[in-house]
Amino acid sequence: QVQLGESGGGLVRSGGSLTLSCAASGRAFGEYAMGWIRQAPGKEREVVAALSWNGGTTHYLDSVKGRFTISRDNAKNTVLLQMNSLEPEDTAVYYCAAKRQKDILYFNFPPAEYDYDYWGQGTQVTVSS
Repeated sequence: QVQLGESGGGLVRSGGSLTLSCAASGRAFGEYAMGWIRQAPGKEREVVAALSWNGGTTHYLDSVKGRFTISRDNAKNTVLLQMNSLEPEDTAVYYCAAKRQKDILYFNFPPAEYDYDYWGQGTQVTVSS
């Protein structure tokens, strides 16, 4: 079991940058694939970025490739999402999510937006102009 909490959201202008942080509690954190999922008002949730349990595989939404970077530090139980060149279309609530991956034989990576087991409360990102 893992508990997640996001921070780092805020209001930025188009072209600006933000770094979101996800703090996790749980002794088995290093056994989970991690993802950042966002949801804008009136729209469905979408997986922005995902990172495998061992950090060896990444996945990015096409629209954020080259702009966003996901990383993890298992020793600190932390996942980051570095966001550069932000656009108004990036405005959404961003959630950190986890799904156990280690030793799962037929693990689907990246997990779909509905396929995560644990979720944080979300942090708002607003990009103006």
